[in-house]
Amino acid sequence: MGKMKALFQEYGQDCVTRTLRMRVMRTVFSREIIREDMPDYIVTERFTAPSQVFEMFRDLIQETKEHFICLHLDGKNRIICLDRVAVGSLNQCVVHPREVFKSAVLSSAAGIILVHNHPTGDPAPSGEDISITRRLKEAGELIGIGVIDHIIIGEGRYHSFAESGLI
Repeated sequence: MGKMKALFQEYGQDCVTRTLRMRVMRTVFSREIIREDMPDYIVTERFTAPSQVFEMFRDLIQETKEHFICLHLDGKNRIICLDRVAVGSLNQCVVHPREVFKSAVLSSAAGIILVHNHPTGDPAPSGEDISITRRLKEAGELIGIGVIDHIIIGEGRYHSFAESGLI
């Protein structure tokens, strides 16, 4: 290569080719089984009640760690995508607004429903749950993606932020 470079320099030309490489984002969707024994009355075109989301994700209570899931909805509240944002420990899960909305923007979501489990079985929201929901709602308002609800799955029951007036 040294002889070639010397030859180019002799003629006053720098003909060394440079390559520019960048990472390119490609959105890849895959299918995942959420629940195999879905009752007929749950399969719906759109979500109109938190109980529908609870029924769909009630098996999350069997998990030994907190799972934080974001459902992306179109303008008619139909699920267009599911994003498992984070998996934490027994009693906490680190969630950042950037991670929640990154995939929501890519899927062109009009709104989101947040879902997570409390492995202890008690669906009552913690101070951290209330705080992160408030932050996510504010972030969503800034970018035009509404936070419709945040549902905490417990043992045989759930807590809906929308139903309790916390959202």
